[in-house]
Amino acid sequence: MSDVVIRAEGLGKKYIIGHEVERERYVALRDVMTRNARNLWRKTADMVHGRAIVSGDAMEEFWALKDVSFEVKRGEVIGVIGRNGAGKSTLLKVLSRITEPSEGRVTIKGHVASLLEVGTGFHPELTGRENIYLNGAILGMTRAEIKRKFEEIVDFAEVEKFLDTPVKRYSSGMYVRLAFAVAAHLEPEILIVDEVLAVGDAEFQKKCLGKMRDVAAAGRTVLFVSHNMNAVERLCQRVMWLDRAKLAGQFNDPRQGITAYLSGIGGECRFEQWSNTRNEFDNPYFKPTAFWVESRAPKAVPGQPFSNKFPITVRIAGEVKRVDPSFNIGIALYGEDGSTLLWSNLRDVPEAEWVTLRPGAVDFRVQIPPRFLNEGIYRLEMMSSLHCRAWFHQPGVNAPLISFSIRGGLSDSPYWDFRRPGFFAPVWRWDAQSQSTTALFEIISQ
Repeated sequence: MSDVVIRAEGLGKKYIIGHEVERERYVALRDVMTRNARNLWRKTADMVHGRAIVSGDAMEEFWALKDVSFEVKRGEVIGVIGRNGAGKSTLLKVLSRITEPSEGRVTIKGHVASLLEVGTGFHPELTGRENIYLNGAILGMTRAEIKRKFEEIVDFAEVEKFLDTPVKRYSSGMYVRLAFAVAAHLEPEILIVDEVLAVGDAEFQKKCLGKMRDVAAAGRTVLFVSHNMNAVERLCQRVMWLDRAKLAGQFNDPRQGITAYLSGIGGECRFEQWSNTRNEFDNPYFKPTAFWVESRAPKAVPGQPFSNKFPITVRIAGEVKRVDPSFNIGIALYGEDGSTLLWSNLRDVPEAEWVTLRPGAVDFRVQIPPRFLNEGIYRLEMMSSLHCRAWFHQPGVNAPLISFSIRGGLSDSPYWDFRRPGFFAPVWRWDAQSQSTTALFEIISQ
């Protein structure tokens, strides 16, 4: 009996999108009537044939997935990575049978449970208790099975206090906690999870990752989509990288897949700036708005690799909302293979030298010294917390992530100004003092 539980062959998903034609300043009445009649006829034909009705004067084919083929074996934990719009969510919707592929085929052996969007399958007017039974039934659980696991689901979701409150009054975090708890306790043979865990707090995300490890340890299959590369590396056995609707690569070593993905961001452009456009990662003490790296090299070009001859400045812009002496902010630096190289924090210096924070806009800056890192691709995560009290942005869990690369400028020596083994390539000053053989022997003997 084959161990392959998911087999995709030439999978493709096509959508028809509409565009408004640029309006001319002067247009004849007959042209308007002709265009409207043509659009009305097209929409009527689409409705009769059961096709989606697309608005717009001009139609365009858009392939969200194109010629994707892969196999997943029983018990594997697969990470699906790629940029926004690469086709990850579309792939999961096809595998979850939410949408049909336009071409190709996919064969799935086993019961599938998926968590793709916050609150999918929940009725806002029903209470949390009622939605557990409703959502469980939608996912294929019997009433007796739901009843048997009810207390475990409630305990995992941590919503016991609001169990008889309509879920329309739940926060997005409570929504996703309850939705994940139901899906995870379904004991599916295949669990598909999209990037909805980013909504939960740090503690709950760790709990979810632990639950997925338990699911995998029980011999079940997990497909996990995330932009959190550390979570992918820790959880997954293999990685699939989607890029522009196509499968760019499959990697048995997650580190290799993550490195290839980060290397391929924007082609030669290996620089990334994070902006809080969706108003995420907010907390009562600090709201980050941007996180980026820059170089003061004379001819530095945004988006291009940095020269190691000049310092690299890491900047975090945001708003201090409430001042607390224990508030701390910093960065975690990772190498190409995902190894943690270092942490650096605002409060690393003696307390007498701490920066005084005031409510309002702030721009945190720290410099990576020149000729400190080797050539290569690096990742940075922003972290913030109340020391020993609470994480706001925890590395590897819910921290904003950026990447950058270094090329050249490692040394002024004619012998070795290129990549060398290791992560670091500092230029240390050597000295040599002549010693007599007798004196040298005495030094070694001591």
